Amino acid sequence: MTSHLNPPLLIPPILFLLLLSLSTPSTSISISTSTPPTSSLLSFYPPEGGLTHLVVHNKTGEVYLGAVNWIYKLSSNLTKLRSHVTGPVTDNPRCYPPPGVQSCPHELVQTSNVNKLLLLDAAHNRLIACGSTSQGICQFLRLDDLFKLGEPHHRKEHYLSSVAEAGTMSGVVISPDLFGGGGKLFVGTPIDGKSEYFPTLSSRKLMSNEENADMFSFVYQDEFVSSQLKIPSDTLSKFPAFDIYYIYGFNSEQFVYYLTLQLDTQLTSPDASSEQFFTSKIVRLCVDDPKFYSYVEFPIGCTKDGVEYRLVQDAYLARPGIRLARSLGIQEHEEVLFTVFAQGQKNRAKPPKETALCLFTMKRIKEKIKERIQSCYRGEGKLSLPWLLNKELACINSVSV
Repeated sequence: MTSHLNPPLLIPPILFLLLLSLSTPSTSISISTSTPPTSSLLSFYPPEGGLTHLVVHNKTGEVYLGAVNWIYKLSSNLTKLRSHVTGPVTDNPRCYPPPGVQSCPHELVQTSNVNKLLLLDAAHNRLIACGSTSQGICQFLRLDDLFKLGEPHHRKEHYLSSVAEAGTMSGVVISPDLFGGGGKLFVGTPIDGKSEYFPTLSSRKLMSNEENADMFSFVYQDEFVSSQLKIPSDTLSKFPAFDIYYIYGFNSEQFVYYLTLQLDTQLTSPDASSEQFFTSKIVRLCVDDPKFYSYVEFPIGCTKDGVEYRLVQDAYLARPGIRLARSLGIQEHEEVLFTVFAQGQKNRAKPPKETALCLFTMKRIKEKIKERIQSCYRGEGKLSLPWLLNKELACINSVSV
């Protein structure tokens, strides 16, 4: 794992790297049980397929699924308890604001609603389900029965993303009592070139009342600064295909992290017909930083026998069992980031089948980030944020002698 302050270097994962072969994605979910092998696999198949997200309640064990046109609630043994329909809806992706707010000159058609974000807001006993239609508006569903509590859609801040591709948008809920103040929703999303409409990363207010006018408004906003990052128009002019895809987001201690895929502007030519290269980054910012001054990003990847794995596909933060913790040389309460990378840096939409499962301890990740930030304060390396700064800036020595 390396910092963005130097040219990207790849560090082998802390424990092991396992080569896998990706098969065709399935729309089923399976959970192993302690029953005999003949009946040890429990499955649920959404009638219309198109499963996109899964969330498990850590207290009840109940499972919530996001799919195309549906949200499902299952018991811990995968028995369907409830379902909530979200589509199709009458829409056109060129309508901004969506047709439910004002008339649209474009033809409206029945459009499937792909679930793009599914998050538990346990503090308010609700589910946040955001779709691909109507410019990415969200529904609040009661955890008990999936009853729709609200669907904010009257303000610009209520539209989170117009990109229909699942698995590219990620959110992190910060409970109101976790770090003080009100609840927050950190949202990372690709923008498909629409920087005038959507920030790529933002921090939003989560109000207890779903109809509160401040729902999803930026945590901080004044004339010059707000709780958001936008992809600059200069970057999109030079690299029209540039975007940031948010594969996984999580909270650890006082930080929010994202694993992202983005166009590598150092390797990709501005020529639209040239070959595109992508790079994986781990993004971090402080939970209590409403102006995003703490934003940093660092390249992340794996190597095995000289082969690079740079296209992050998925990830999950968890605590290890006894044997794994012992193998890693850490305590059972410490966090481990499990990541899957595809080989190389090309073909983001259709990555190579050869993949790698890599483990990183959060302790080591935080150490590496701290080391690189401190080295930049000593004037070593560069602030490698070309997509945001539109140029390479050298670090400035700010350490007094």
